[in-house]
Amino acid sequence: MKIIDAHIHLDHYEDDEITALIGSLQQSSCEKVISVSYDLQSCKRNKELAKKYKAVETAFGFHPEQELPTDEQLADLLAWMEANRDRMCAIGEIGLPYYTGKSDQTGYIELLDGFLQKAKKWKKPVVLHAVYEDAPVVCRLLEKHQIIDAHFHWFKGDQATIERMIENGYYISITPDVLYEQEIRQLVQRYPLEQMMVETDGPWQFEGEFSEEMTHPKMIHHSIAAIAELKKIDRSAVYQKLYLNTKSFYHI
Repeated sequence: MKIIDAHIHLDHYEDDEITALIGSLQQSSCEKVISVSYDLQSCKRNKELAKKYKAVETAFGFHPEQELPTDEQLADLLAWMEANRDRMCAIGEIGLPYYTGKSDQTGYIELLDGFLQKAKKWKKPVVLHAVYEDAPVVCRLLEKHQIIDAHFHWFKGDQATIERMIENGYYISITPDVLYEQEIRQLVQRYPLEQMMVETDGPWQFEGEFSEEMTHPKMIHHSIAAIAELKKIDRSAVYQKLYLNTKSFYHI
């Protein structure tokens, strides 16, 4: 019953936490973690972690929930990504800001569009931060560039967008909040298992039985149990499908 954490910010953990987490992956039946990046410094840190630990795969990008990079910062990031593109399994985390309430999305849309152009050129999948009303904008950009290999992590959105994403073949990933968030539980019931992965988004902390507990890929086992129950599918079949989905999507 092997698992893969399809989205984690490993570089945001403390050094001793990283050592403990990586050291316990085998015990947790976790084969790989996909560590996404926040900015250039984060990309470099993830590259080093992947070099040190064979269980770590990396995505390089720029998280949208922060101030836009300067022209110089963006040029440095893109140049570094191009030089290291063979070391990344995807471009990410990229997308549009929602939680920080940026009123003017124009610059973020232009930034995302540029990353999608690179994804097309480099033939890399993309890891997306796009929820609620931002998601249709991102779908439009993906369609514009004819990008199919898109992973909307911890997705939340309306039914019309969900149907559009399913039709386009985009993937989503489910976090441990599937145990207690009705919105996520309904999403699991609607979205095809064939287009689904599982993640922690660690070190983000969860509620319920995970309250005050360091987020760890082992929590995914609880998520899979919930997914199997919601979709009324044998748990072992859910394990296998989610595992194979992730390996296939990220080519790992």
